[in-house]
Amino acid sequence: MITLQPGSVSLRDWRSIFRGEDVRLDAACAPGIARSAGAVAAIVARKLPVYGINTGFGKLASVRIDSADLETLQRNLVLSHAAGVGEPMPVAVARLMVALKLASLAQGASGVRPATIAMLEALLVRGLTPVVPIQGSVGASGDLAPLAHMTAAMMGTGEFVLNGRRLPAAEGLAAAGLEPLALGAKEGLALLNGTQFSTAYALAGLFEAELACRSALVTGALSTDAARGSDAPFDPRVHALGRHRGQAETAEALRRLLAGSAIRHSHLAEHEQVQDPYCLRCQPQVMGAVLDLLRQASDTLGAEANGVSDNPLIFAETNEALSGGNFHAEPVAFAADMIAMAVCEIGSLAERRIAMLVDPALSGLPAFLTRKPGLNSGFMMPQVTAAALVSENKQRAYPASVDSIPTSANQEDHVSMAAHGARRLPGMAENATAVIGIEWLAAAQGCDFHAPLLSSVRLEDVRGVLRSEVPHLDADRYLHADMAKAIALVRAGALTDSCGDLLPLVT
Repeated sequence: MITLQPGSVSLRDWRSIFRGEDVRLDAACAPGIARSAGAVAAIVARKLPVYGINTGFGKLASVRIDSADLETLQRNLVLSHAAGVGEPMPVAVARLMVALKLASLAQGASGVRPATIAMLEALLVRGLTPVVPIQGSVGASGDLAPLAHMTAAMMGTGEFVLNGRRLPAAEGLAAAGLEPLALGAKEGLALLNGTQFSTAYALAGLFEAELACRSALVTGALSTDAARGSDAPFDPRVHALGRHRGQAETAEALRRLLAGSAIRHSHLAEHEQVQDPYCLRCQPQVMGAVLDLLRQASDTLGAEANGVSDNPLIFAETNEALSGGNFHAEPVAFAADMIAMAVCEIGSLAERRIAMLVDPALSGLPAFLTRKPGLNSGFMMPQVTAAALVSENKQRAYPASVDSIPTSANQEDHVSMAAHGARRLPGMAENATAVIGIEWLAAAQGCDFHAPLLSSVRLEDVRGVLRSEVPHLDADRYLHADMAKAIALVRAGALTDSCGDLLPLVT
């Protein structure tokens, strides 16, 4: 059970929520929420124009709205902005988005009523996830369209997912014992303004990228042994001079993974003459840079996840509403672009190791890792598949943050495109994870040719996990099934479960 303490939720807690952990809101938030709602009521009573409370929105901010129409104003805002298209968000990401919105509004700077906060919490507690189309946000003025779909469902319009079934929103609310939400002054704007859609996707991408990064260190070590590579490039003295934290930690992980390998010991006398290909020798420099970049992105996303990105912000001490631009998701866009580059490199380096292993001129192993090449194609096509996935990720990795397009009649004249940048990340991580699964198969096959010599205890455990599902490839067979099993194991965390205590963490 995760207790949300708005403003100070750890990335590990966000990751647990993404993975399905139950969530509750810290009851200590209640007084601040009530004071914020009271401040909005006081602003309404003054009858002075305040953006988003008694005015129109965006380019229509100069239009004054009568007090009798304030609830209609908020309802119209939500319904008109629920204009997304495309496939629905994955339930895990949509649920994380709801939790992020709850943590933002519960900080008492948005003016929403306790009942609205309670509704958001109830969605999480009762397993009711809004159906939210994934296209339609430009990552500024908030993730308006996606968050409008979330809010519309709370109002009884749209759809929910409950127990794996899509239901009309009103039916889903009734099944969960909830009444449709009637919005008060400013509440529609508070629910729609914010970066929670982009941030949820970016966090999901970060968590999957971390899994890929740590898993690739294990398969990289196994490939090093399969190719009878040297561990001299992982010597701590080299990396002390490199001065990069991630590089040093990555080298240490590789050393510890390979420690005690009989395969390595068998050619230890030769290592002074060995200059391994970069895909082996430069793993600390490349994967260390990936680790540092992911940590930098995690710092940004941790701040964003704990921030308040509503507009205007309510300051209950003075009953003021101050307009700003915290809804602009430029930090998320930059973080997403960094994660995309990191994921691209994780897969790229792993694919180069696969290519090395299937090439007898580089690895010293049988061509395509099969004893009868020609009669058998062995790992020829899995390497091609890995290359295809890597190239797809390269195409996806173009920075989203360098793009902008004016919206809302040029009132919103610079946008972040964070939603695009973040939304691609889980798919990119999925591609990289598939490459790692293929490398695991190839590296294990390569080590098989060194029998009776064994790798280290840890790496033999890793081979054992794979061999419990996929046997050695003696002759050509239907490889898709082998690949699917290996990839599923990687995605389930089998590599990090086996060696996690040796691997550096991002979050």
